[in-house]
Amino acid sequence: MDIVVDRYALGPLQTNCYVVRAGREATEAAVIDPGGDAADLRLELARSGATCSAILITHGHFDHVGGVADLAEGTGAPVYMPEGERDRLERYAEFAPVGMPGRSYVPDHLLEGGETIDVAGLSFECVAIPGHSPAHVAFYTDGALFSGDLLFAGSVGRVDLPGADWETLVASVRTLFDHYPPETVVYPGHGRETTLGDELARNPYLAELRA
Repeated sequence: MDIVVDRYALGPLQTNCYVVRAGREATEAAVIDPGGDAADLRLELARSGATCSAILITHGHFDHVGGVADLAEGTGAPVYMPEGERDRLERYAEFAPVGMPGRSYVPDHLLEGGETIDVAGLSFECVAIPGHSPAHVAFYTDGALFSGDLLFAGSVGRVDLPGADWETLVASVRTLFDHYPPETVVYPGHGRETTLGDELARNPYLAELRA
């Protein structure tokens, strides 16, 4: 399968949102981490001829869930997110900075890692990768890994936030290296895409994994 991944930088922090389809002609899409600007995203979906059939959330930080309520209500798509982070969406205003766009929403399906999610003609593996946040997950399908804020091109997620932990983060990155081949394309929550092999070889934060 030749999946199609379109990236949109959404919300005040320009967080990467990904629209994933089973092919260029596919009429259904999975949307990963809609951090804001849901109306603009729906216009882009309409232009591409696709409808949002599911919303997948890697973790509950405000810049990754700010557009969830508007997108879910506007499309009727079910929301999948980690159970351990649901309160950040269900009580959005308590966790988001004052004045940040976004609303509370109750997710439809709760994840812990280990699930398979079949949506939009795609089959996503859900992988638990705590470290940047306590119940963070990644989604993998057909050579593409959506890593949220665990792993970036040349960097890793912050561990100075509540519930974050450096050793846990490194162990989660090791899990990804152990489970998926080096040519796996990583689509992170911020910045450009990369591959697992490039990050293992060159990422300055991961020297201990190369030792």
